[in-house]
Amino acid sequence: MLMGEDDIPVEYTREDQWGGWVMLRLADGWCAALDRHTLRCTIYAQRPTICRDYPAGDSDCLEERSRHKL
Repeated sequence: MLMGEDDIPVEYTREDQWGGWVMLRLADGWCAALDRHTLRCTIYAQRPTICRDYPAGDSDCLEERSRHKL
């Protein structure tokens, strides 16, 4: 869910069924702003608050990187 102070490029967002704005997910289920080769955010400087609050190097992050051999 995007917050009022988030300034995300519109092509990476979509309106959900309740009228809120969220990050767009592509057919593979991953965020549209994620580079599939590096698993790095392509809009890092403009990433939403929820992403800023997500702890880098968290066990979830490390598990995903391990699964993708990064």
